[in-house]
Amino acid sequence: MSLSFWLKKNCLVLVLICFFSTNMFGSRDTININNGWKFKIGDHIGAENIEFDDSDWETVHVPHNWGWEEAELGNKEYYRGAGWYRNQLNIEKKEGKRYFIRFEAVGSVADIYINGEHLGQHRGAFSAFTYEISKYLSTSGNNILSVRASNAKTHDVAPLSGDFNIYGGIYRAVNLITTNEVCFNLTDYASAGVVWKQSDISKEKAVLDVEAWISNSSNNGLKFTFFPKELGQVLPEGLCTVKAKIMNAEGDIISVNEKQINLVSNNTIPCAMQFELIKPHLWHGTVDPYLYSTVVELYQDGVMLDAVTQPLGLRYFHIDPEKGFFLNGESYRLRGVAKHQDRKGKGWAVSKEDLEEDMQIIKEMGANAVRCAHYQHSDYWMNLCDQTGMLVWAEIGQVDGIGETEGYESTTRNQWLELIRQNINHPSIFTWGIFNEVRIEKQDSHRLFVDLKKIANAEDPTRPTVAATHHAMSPYLNQIPDILGWNRYPGWYDPYSDLKNDTLWDKYAVTSKYGGFAFSEYGAGANIEHHEQNPEQPITKGFWHPEQWQSKIHESAWESYSKKSYIWGSFVWNMFDFSSARRSEGGKKGINDKGLVTFDRQQKKDAYFFYKANWNLEPMIYLTSKRHLTRHEPITPVKVYCNVDEAVTLKVNGKKMRTKKANNFNIVVWDEVKLRKGNNVVEVSVKNGQNELRDQVIWKYDPNSKSLKPSKEIEKQVGGDGF
Repeated sequence: MSLSFWLKKNCLVLVLICFFSTNMFGSRDTININNGWKFKIGDHIGAENIEFDDSDWETVHVPHNWGWEEAELGNKEYYRGAGWYRNQLNIEKKEGKRYFIRFEAVGSVADIYINGEHLGQHRGAFSAFTYEISKYLSTSGNNILSVRASNAKTHDVAPLSGDFNIYGGIYRAVNLITTNEVCFNLTDYASAGVVWKQSDISKEKAVLDVEAWISNSSNNGLKFTFFPKELGQVLPEGLCTVKAKIMNAEGDIISVNEKQINLVSNNTIPCAMQFELIKPHLWHGTVDPYLYSTVVELYQDGVMLDAVTQPLGLRYFHIDPEKGFFLNGESYRLRGVAKHQDRKGKGWAVSKEDLEEDMQIIKEMGANAVRCAHYQHSDYWMNLCDQTGMLVWAEIGQVDGIGETEGYESTTRNQWLELIRQNINHPSIFTWGIFNEVRIEKQDSHRLFVDLKKIANAEDPTRPTVAATHHAMSPYLNQIPDILGWNRYPGWYDPYSDLKNDTLWDKYAVTSKYGGFAFSEYGAGANIEHHEQNPEQPITKGFWHPEQWQSKIHESAWESYSKKSYIWGSFVWNMFDFSSARRSEGGKKGINDKGLVTFDRQQKKDAYFFYKANWNLEPMIYLTSKRHLTRHEPITPVKVYCNVDEAVTLKVNGKKMRTKKANNFNIVVWDEVKLRKGNNVVEVSVKNGQNELRDQVIWKYDPNSKSLKPSKEIEKQVGGDGF
């Protein structure tokens, strides 16, 4: 099912959810304030004050960020410092109302001011944060919201380093939220204030433990009840009620619950209840991403005070150390990709449409899992994963180095709690990532990661913790998380022969806490302008990154990994090329070219179609090396990816060659095909029932043409500062 089809199919349900949670009752108002921001790079004394003159500042629209302009060109000294934003908010302050500002993300340290009053400082570039501004609002209705953002290097905010850039700015949405005096808590690490824990899920029943945090800013203690009745029932005069409901995909209420509590004035208290559903419709990944919806509502005298609506996908999973990943009791190999959030010409300031396009590309390839590297990704992206059935490895930005300053551990714990509490209700997430390739140097860091694991297990006992490692130098560190991923690059940083060693991965299986592991990263670089008919393993830091070698690596890797049942998942590094200012390799500066798709999303590399042929059941045929248009040798291999169980026909200049069937990994190769001088029409076709699938390309054989590939001596000299 395509993403666009899914959205159309579920449009009515989504509209109904929005109607019941906002329009019908008007209990909570959320206004987007992405427009009208004034911005100026640098530090500006007094910019938080109301009377500050910002008339010469640039007007920008959020999402907005800086640093990518230089970083994408390979400038390692791209700007890392402060920038200021100011926006005028016209808010008619009303009695009995509360007002909150929610930032979805600011890179990477943000100081927030309203009318010159400092609301607080948020440290961390990737998570949401919320401040209540009620008591600081002007009676005139005119208010100035000021933000000092900084992406300067700091010693207490992860990541301290990494193979990706850190941009500055308000690069995700900003919302003004208005509630009643009694509402669900918005400031608990910017969580929803309602948690739906999937305590016991099976095909027979689903037990859900729900915890709602209710915040009362008034001086009155109010009596509340969880009161399950049919929608539209007239509530008793003066009775305060909290309703919790589960609706099916059609919007029908299928279960409700009730509980009576007493609120405390000027306090926030939890309220727990439990649901049990018989024979639930399970969320089964990309096969059947079925979503219920939930709503928890607060009432007084029949008037809704607040409501929180969220998706609910019921599923259970486990990892067998020998047999791999199981979803809902069924074997479910994770065929994953890793993804960074940046995009060419935008940095981190991507739109919803950009994210939808990314999801469509991933889904078309047939992947069923995504590793959100190396930090918390947006809530909108997580919603897309819920809707399309992508299982998600979510992680914090604990990469490479570990801070030794006093505040590092507390900042990291805050990032960890933000990740978990803000995302706990997303059914797509199956694991919480503690770290990626950390280096143990001057201090013992085991305690920090043990603490993070314990926090996660307490906050969410339904999901395991995970880490991505790249060495065995600290075996005890690798056994802290519940499950383990290995970042290995056979044929790139490691010898290609590793992919032909049938017993090598057995040694990795015992390095995790309970056995078994995933490949959290693997792959190879590819410049779509570099081509070689029979490539050898390139110099990774060098100029030459032929597309054909990347394909060879992925073909061999998937063949090797898919044979081992204890390898419960694998995540291609990377789905898309991404910017890394420190790199200068593959004929380009400022880019990591290991993506299966180019940075601008315009070109799918050959390896993309290899996975599509193996992971997507839709019949296809694809002729590789289409971009290798000019040949300087008369003899060439012809390689095709085809997942149709019929013989493939090859024609060269109209002459039919011997038909061949694809091997077990949907590859067909004709080793020595002769080209004539000038243009050659190469065609492939295969019968698919009553239809025929075709693909073709025109290759020019020019004996006087020369390869772009430099000599090995020159190659070593032109290598850059990459890894």
